Amino acid sequence: MRAVIMDAPRQITVGEREDPRIIEPTDAVIRLTATCICGSDLWPYRGVEPADHTPMGHEYVGVVEEVGASVTTVKPGDFVVGSFVISCGVCEICRSGYPSKCIHAEFVAGFGTQAEKARIPHADGTLVATPGMPDDGLVPSLLAASDVLGTGWFAADAAQVGPGKTVAVVGDGAVGLMGVLAAQQLGAERIIAMSRHADRQALAREYGATDIVTERGAEGAARIKELTGGLGAHSVIEAVGTEESVLQAIHATRGGGHIGFVGVAHEGVQLPLDQLFFAEVHLHGGPAPVRRYLPELIQKIWDREIDPGKVFDLTLPLDQAAEGYAAMHERRAIKVMLTL
Repeated sequence: MRAVIMDAPRQITVGEREDPRIIEPTDAVIRLTATCICGSDLWPYRGVEPADHTPMGHEYVGVVEEVGASVTTVKPGDFVVGSFVISCGVCEICRSGYPSKCIHAEFVAGFGTQAEKARIPHADGTLVATPGMPDDGLVPSLLAASDVLGTGWFAADAAQVGPGKTVAVVGDGAVGLMGVLAAQQLGAERIIAMSRHADRQALAREYGATDIVTERGAEGAARIKELTGGLGAHSVIEAVGTEESVLQAIHATRGGGHIGFVGVAHEGVQLPLDQLFFAEVHLHGGPAPVRRYLPELIQKIWDREIDPGKVFDLTLPLDQAAEGYAAMHERRAIKVMLTL
């Protein structure tokens, strides 16, 4: 099968890999309908993480081709959406609402879903079937649910977004924009998107942002305080993962407020404990337990209550994946969908 391989930083090829097959009775093999490039895929692309003939991709939707003998919740012919983290769905941690920390957890990136097919372990705990075969117009939104929508939703949930609250969103990439959408759906009264890019500001407004702040760092936090009567936001979504963005989130949050952080931090990022201590805020985040939210999000998409697929502003065939990576790296695209 064809698959995207990162041979080295900034070196993307579409080559041949062996077709996946059922190995364990809990496995499913799916033929992918669409996949995409994530902002986290840019870390190895830029050389921040190692890349050496690495299979790429962890977001995916498609049709089940084959299942192992123990799989009961999906069957061949089902259209499915899967989480970017493998989870069994039955262990104590999964049942507590944190499938991303399942005792069997594996990142789907290890399998690579920028490909024609994929083997998904623990299919019952990882995949969710849609109510039927979706029309083409729903596929981008269902694909967004696999990671960025679920991640933005978790960030809003972790930040305790709700009616009557002011929410600030640090980061205007796909996850940040999905955080805006989630905040609107969860009933926030005011949503402040922090962005310097006109196209992303426009989409944030469409998703429910009431205010735009262009300042960053300490200036950005000060602007949030100014807009909130000196108090800071009740809830802050952090969707970048740099030291500056996390500190900006902390300083933009009112005392006793909540931060949902989902930006992937890397080596060298440090959090000054004294600043966190004296901020007196709640901090919760990490890899999103997307599987927890998939049934609800799929239904909202199916009923056309939300349209997260608009976050894909560039669609390319799988064979043009290299151009998709370059477009996101150069900020010519917010998020790139790859079709098969």
